[in-house]
Amino acid sequence: MLLTIDVGNTNTVLGLFEGDEVIEHWRINTDPRRTADEIAVVLQGLIQQSPLLVETDISGIALCSTVPSVLHEMREMCRRYYGDVPAIIVEPGVKTGVPVRMDNPKEVGSDRIVNSLAAIHLHGGPAIVVDFGTATTFDCISARGEYVGGAIAPGIEISIDALSMRGAQLHKIELVRPRHVIAKNTVEALQSGIIFGFAGQVDGLVDRMVEELSDNPDEVKVVATGGLAPLVLEEARSIDVFEPWLTLHGLRLIYERNIGGS
Repeated sequence: MLLTIDVGNTNTVLGLFEGDEVIEHWRINTDPRRTADEIAVVLQGLIQQSPLLVETDISGIALCSTVPSVLHEMREMCRRYYGDVPAIIVEPGVKTGVPVRMDNPKEVGSDRIVNSLAAIHLHGGPAIVVDFGTATTFDCISARGEYVGGAIAPGIEISIDALSMRGAQLHKIELVRPRHVIAKNTVEALQSGIIFGFAGQVDGLVDRMVEELSDNPDEVKVVATGGLAPLVLEEARSIDVFEPWLTLHGLRLIYERNIGGS
């Protein structure tokens, strides 16, 4: 089985592949203070407690990280506890198959390249990936499979935290769809602003990107991913498909390109 690990600023998503199918997955808090030994204990505990796994033989590891301190400990964890297992870490020099057409390609987060590869593989190009994480990122891929740029906006949870910190009477709320866009109380007003506001942001940015990306708007596939995506999926008209394990699929593809099938 191939173990894939996507380390984000807020959460770390782990998945186990059998062939090209995700057979088990977990989402844990990203803690920069966690050591390699602690990561190994958490990982092995999750695997051992899974009711879905009959065997736990890890034959390969693929990971990417946007947090340098965690990446260092992940690298050490792989070395100490899975030293005999082939591992690929997405960083400069690793073959992704995605040409990066940016002023400085090294500035692009590894997870964004991984997502782009998976989107092209699953849905073809041109495409736009909208990743709802700590930040909401928009990544554009040409019909030739090139990463041509994107945009970064504050994420949903960051925006809620900022509101609760700066607004004396604005508190954290349950993120559910309110009954109406025009709210009658403070809680629903916040829910309306967040749910419908972020959906409008997505539609607005995607519409502008589509105009620049292709002469035929109908050929551009808009793929959503990320833990917070379900909050706005039904409200954002521009999203075509939701791929919850997009990054994990991209990691699997990069592993196969660099090391071979698991």
